[in-house]
Amino acid sequence: MKKILVIGAAGLLGQKIFEYGRKQFDVLLGDINYFEFLPKEKYFNIDITDPTITNKKISELNPEWVILTAAMTNVDQCEINKELSYKVNVIGPKNVATAAKKIGSQLIYISTDFVFDGKKKLYDEKDQPNPLSNYGKTKLNGELEVKKIDIDNLIVRTSVLFGWNLDPNNFNYVAWIYNKLKSNENIQITNSQWNTPTLADNLAQAILMAINKKLTGLYHMCGSECINRYDFALKVAKHFNLDDTLVKPIPEFKQKAERPKFSCLDNSKASKDLNFQFYNIDEALIFMKKQKDELIK
Repeated sequence: MKKILVIGAAGLLGQKIFEYGRKQFDVLLGDINYFEFLPKEKYFNIDITDPTITNKKISELNPEWVILTAAMTNVDQCEINKELSYKVNVIGPKNVATAAKKIGSQLIYISTDFVFDGKKKLYDEKDQPNPLSNYGKTKLNGELEVKKIDIDNLIVRTSVLFGWNLDPNNFNYVAWIYNKLKSNENIQITNSQWNTPTLADNLAQAILMAINKKLTGLYHMCGSECINRYDFALKVAKHFNLDDTLVKPIPEFKQKAERPKFSCLDNSKASKDLNFQFYNIDEALIFMKKQKDELIK
C-alpha cells in the first residue's frame, strides 16, 4: 500500500483526505499540534517552518506523496502578522518541497483563489496572478517556491472550503452560518464578494484521483458555481430549514485585508483530466444535510 503524508492533517481538508484515502493508501498525518480526533498511531509532529524537523520527519516516513494543506489561512491575521504568514506560507512550502525532493516524493501543494485581483469574472490556469492581500501574496510565493525546487509537483488552487469539521473550534463558512442561524442570531453578509465555494469532501476525492492519475502542474479544483457570499448564505438557510430573514445583506464588509470582488475559478481543466464533476452549491449542501441526518440516526 503506497504512503501519503498529509501535512496539516487536523484541518478540514486533511481530515477528508484521511477519511477518503485510508482504504486505498497508507495515509500518515502530520501537524504542528495533536488533536484527539486524529488516530495517534498515524500522527507525527511536523512544524513546516523548521527545516531540520521537516527534513528529518519526511525522510523517516519516506512517503510517495506529500500533500501540503497546512497554511496560515486567516486573511486578516496574515495582514496583521506578516512575518508569521511569510514563515508559514512561503518558508514552509520551501522546506517541505526541499525535503520531499531529497527522497523523490511528489508534492501536492494547496493554494488559493486569492492569488487573483478580482478584475475578471472567472479565472483559469493561464490567467496571471495579482494578489491584493498579504495572504494572497504569501500563497503565490509559496507556489513559486515549490516550482523553484524543481520537484514533481501538483499545485491545486481552491476556493472557500466548507464541510463538517471534526474540530468543534474550527468553523468554516457553512458551519458558521448554520450555527448562527440555529441560534437565531442575525448575521451580516456581503453581497459583493464572488467565489466558487468548494465542498472539502469533493476536493479530497479529486486530489486522491489526481494521485492515481499522477497529475502534475497547475489545476483549479473548486466548486462548479460562482456565487456571492450573501446568496450562498441564503442557500445554507434554505437547505437546513433555517430562518433566512436573519441573513442581512451588506455591500461592503470592513476587513483588515482587501479581498478580490471576483475570484471565481474555472475548474474545467481538472474536471476534464480527472473525469470528475465538482458539486454546485445545492448539490454540496444536499450532501452535507445527508451527512448530518445520518449522524443523528
